[in-house]
Formats: sequence, structure tokens, C-alpha cells
Amino acid sequence: MDTVFRNARVVDGSGGPSYRADVALAAGRIAEIRRPGDGPRPTARRVVEADGLALSPGFIDMHAHSDLALLRDPAHTAKAAQGVTLEVIGQDGLSYAPVDDRTLAAVRAQITGWNGDGAGIDFTWRTVAEYLARLDHGFAGAGIAVNAAYLLPQGTLRALVVGWEDRPATPAETERMKRLVAEGLAQGAVGLSSGLTYTPGMYATDAELTELCRVVAAYDGYYCPHHRSYGKGALAAYEEMIALARRAGCALHLAHATMNFGVNEGRAPELLALLDSALASGADISLDTYPYTPGCTTLAAMLPSWAGAGGPEAVLARLRDDATAERIRYAMETEGADGCHGVPIDWETIEISGVAHPHLAADHVGRTVARAARERGEEPWATARRLLIADRLGPTILQHVGHEENVRTIMGHRVHTGGSDGILHGAKPHPRAYGTFPHYLGRYVRELGVLSLEECVAHLTSRPAARLRLPDRGLVRVGQRADLVLFDPETVAAGATFEAPRTLPTGIPYVLIAGRFVMEDGRRTDVLAGRAVRRTARP
Repeated sequence: MDTVFRNARVVDGSGGPSYRADVALAAGRIAEIRRPGDGPRPTARRVVEADGLALSPGFIDMHAHSDLALLRDPAHTAKAAQGVTLEVIGQDGLSYAPVDDRTLAAVRAQITGWNGDGAGIDFTWRTVAEYLARLDHGFAGAGIAVNAAYLLPQGTLRALVVGWEDRPATPAETERMKRLVAEGLAQGAVGLSSGLTYTPGMYATDAELTELCRVVAAYDGYYCPHHRSYGKGALAAYEEMIALARRAGCALHLAHATMNFGVNEGRAPELLALLDSALASGADISLDTYPYTPGCTTLAAMLPSWAGAGGPEAVLARLRDDATAERIRYAMETEGADGCHGVPIDWETIEISGVAHPHLAADHVGRTVARAARERGEEPWATARRLLIADRLGPTILQHVGHEENVRTIMGHRVHTGGSDGILHGAKPHPRAYGTFPHYLGRYVRELGVLSLEECVAHLTSRPAARLRLPDRGLVRVGQRADLVLFDPETVAAGATFEAPRTLPTGIPYVLIAGRFVMEDGRRTDVLAGRAVRRTARP
């Protein structure tokens, strides 16, 4: 054997009771599991005395924004230190493949606030296959920090085929998008994502989305929508996605399934009742959440959808025009723009967390828009407009509109999984990027008892592996891949806070991918064991 963990408390990912055992690894897989009394203890070249520490499958981040971070930062400690061994990227309908030169330039500008502008990265890929190959080879051919699965981004597909215009796709355009979906899935993507409050994906009709999802279903993938409202129309938006997926015969995974804003306080049981009804009638549905109340996105995402037509340069032109900017302000502050989920924006809840141009940080990052405006003696919209123009749509924000009761209620559902939605870019990112998984284990298991340890680990491991159709991941079983986490249930905790969001967690001394130690004694090694994880289903 290569490695043996002796006397570990095995939390195997099934949700069943934990147990004591020695777990031996060989050739990147779990080779033996010996409970007391099962016979001779396995031996190996390396023995780690677990002494009752919990040994679980590696955590799967079902909603990650590491599309460029995996290629920019070989350590990627933000995720490796949490015990994350697999991330699902390509989220919210916007990412970097498939593209042509024009689309790539526009997408890079559109989501600078999520990932930075990609300076220093050689964007030589254009197809999904080429992007996944880049992940496989990573840094000098060695690989990347953690494994990654890719969702085809519907907004990027629409930009590539239709452009950034607010209009229905023609039949010919829809057929071309369907071909691109089929090609991307055949090349290894695991499904399709949408960002239906982000341009240009939000311009798609349900009929268009249904056609794309029928292709996804043929490849046994899943549809992962950031749906059309998390605010005033949240329940109707959930119903829309469930109905759409059922028409298409497609599995559905609801991204960051929250119930936010004052209109939804205490309404999580209504969402769960909707899910239970659909599940009882045979729908294939899962969801992910992060264990925090604030959300995180870009400031430009708050704009009304009509202001985003034509792409980033058209948005900036509208912001520079006084009359059009006043229309935007009225839509956001009085009507409730669709970018802000139909709810009039409260600038006291919008905290600037990052900017693309560092010289803007001192006067904005860590302040709400309302506070920054007061300090300048101007109205909040004037501050927001000026910042959007100066930073070329780059600012990221924390939006403080969530409800703790809803967070706890939703995480208890039987189809729930964990997803950080972690944006790693910016001077003051959301702490979920560095803390989601230990926060589940420390805060919601040990301190609050919302979930048992065994059930929580199942939410973070076997359930997402089942959604991804990965039969050899997500459980501590003989033959499974040795993607593993060894942590202390008594001390595991998120170090990241809103004040110090890049602080690493405690209580997670060992993380392994394919049997190789990527975290050892709580420190990041130089191992790059991550690869692209591809689906292989064919229609």
C-alpha cells in the first residue's frame, strides 16, 4: 500500500453512522478498509495516525467560479485548504468556452468582476475540449490544484451565435446552439448552466432553453440555472425552471437556491413544498446553497436587462449618457429592475467588495454604496454610476439581503448539496470563497446541530457525485478514487470572515487527490493532482 490512515473515524459519505477503521490507499484508489477485528491491519510505505480524526470523501463544490483561478494560481489554497477536491465551473451561463475571438473579448469584459480580466493567461483555447485539455495540463503540464468539471455556459453560447441583442433566437440560431451544446457535451462538459438575470443569457425564451435542455438530456447531463428571480418573483422563477426541465426531460440542479430580500423572509418552506411536489411526481431535481446570508455578484448585474443589450461597451455608453442613466436609476430605485430581482435597490445593502482598477479601492472597497456616497456628498446612484464607468463594469459587490432562517431550512432538504459560489477575485471577497465547507461542518454541524456530521458530509460528497454521475467518487469505499479529507470534527471551522475573508480554515490537516497529499499538516504542498473531470455519456 502507498498510505494507511490508522484508527480513523470514517464518515463515508453515505449518511450512515460513522465507524472506526484503518483505510489503505494504493495507485490512487481506496484499496482496503479494515475495521477492528477484521484481521491483520494493513501496512504501507506511509502511515498516518488518524487517532479518531474524521476521514471523509473529498468535498465537491457544486457552484464554483474558479474558471481562471485554476489556471492563474497553482496553489489554489482557497479551495484546497477547505477539503475541496472537485469544483464545478462554467456557472451562471458565462464562461470562456466555446468562444470565438469576438465573444471571448466580450465575455472577459462582462465577468471581469468574477474572475479578473485574465491578464497573464494565454487564451489559446476556443472549444470545450481545448479548455479541458488546458486544465489537464495546467502548470508546465503538471495539472491543477483540484479537479474541475465544466458546465456549458448558455449565455456565452448565445453571445457566440445570437450576439448581445435582446431578441428571440431564430430557428437557425437555435439549431446552431443545439449543435454547440451537443459538441460541448461530447467533449466532456457535464451539463448546461444559465444566468437568467445576466445578459445575454436572460434574453432567451423558455422555448429556446427547452430546446437546448433536450440536447442536455440526450447526453444524460443536467441543467443548472441561475433562474430569473431570487426576489419578488422567486417562487414563480423556481416553478418556471421545474416546468422547463420536465418538458425537456432533463435533470435539474438549482443554483444557489436561496430565498432572499424582505419579500421572501420565512418563505423557504414554500420552496421546499414546491420541490417535494415535483420530486414526488418523478422530477429529477437537486440544489446547492452556501451557508451565509449575503449574496455576491457584480454591480453591473444590478442594472435592468435592457441596459445590457449590445454588450459591455453598449452598457458603458448608456451609463455615460445622462438621460439614459436617469432611466436606469429610475428602473433600479423605483420600479425594481430585473437585474435586482424585481426589488427596488437598497444602496445600504450593496457593499463594494472588489474593483478591477486598484486605485479605486481605497474609496470604495468595504463600503456600502450608500456610505461611499455620503462620504462624497452625493446621491448613491451618482456614486454607483461613476464607479461603473471608471472601473469599466469591474466592481464586485456583497448584497446583504438574505435570511438565516431560510438558509437553515433549505440546507436540511434531502436533495441539498454544498456550493460556495465563491468569487476569488477582488480586494474583499465574500468569505464563502474560503470558508463554505468548514463553515458547514463547524457552524451548522458542531455549533448549531442543524445537520448531523454524517448527513452534512453526504450533502458535500455523495449527493453531488451522484448528480455529476461519477460512480467512483463521493464515498469511502474500496475501489473509489482516493480523493479524501481528514479533519477534526471538534475544531474544524472557517477562518474566513467578512472582515478577513482570505483567512484559511482550521481543523483540516490532510487533503488528498488521487491518493496524493495536496494538504499536509495543514499546509499546501506543491502537488498538482487535479484534472478535468469529463462526462462520457453519449446520446
